[in-house]
Amino acid sequence: MSRNYKFLNTKGVYFVSFATVYWMDVFTRPLYMVVLEESLQYCRKEKGMELYAYCFMPNHIHLIFRSANEDPSGVLRDFKKYTSKKLVKAINDHLGESRKEWLLWMFERAGKKKGNVSRYQFWQHHNKPIELWSTAVIKQKLDYIHNNPVKAGFVSRPEDWKYSSARNYQDDHTVMEIDTIGFLG
Repeated sequence: MSRNYKFLNTKGVYFVSFATVYWMDVFTRPLYMVVLEESLQYCRKEKGMELYAYCFMPNHIHLIFRSANEDPSGVLRDFKKYTSKKLVKAINDHLGESRKEWLLWMFERAGKKKGNVSRYQFWQHHNKPIELWSTAVIKQKLDYIHNNPVKAGFVSRPEDWKYSSARNYQDDHTVMEIDTIGFLG
């Protein structure tokens, strides 16, 4: 793995993106989005995650965060491990999931390709962390995250995407609380 894809500064603020295996559109039901939201809230309360921005797309997630416990890799690893199990179970248990067999088959297929996966692989393994070293870079990544649903053609304005911190930056905290990054004006 390249040095560019590691958390070198454990105290740093990071931008990360990670996707489902095969870039499958899994997050098409509110129940699956709630699993992500509740898991991030747990990480904030119990694992020392400071969450400054997020956006859940149909097949990937963007975050800007910092680990108060100086373990960004561990926080992300635990989040991905927990959500993968919880989401596979949610898909399996969802009576109205029309793609259930196909999704589970694809997760199992991806798992068979990796020696370190017991059965299902939900997330791609890489996170591509980028340390954000200045206010300008943080603002650039924040704009990128918030404009992702607009660029994809899902909404006209960033704050119209329900599962995005663009709403928080408009003082709408109805979906999820985030932390204040302080030095952004």
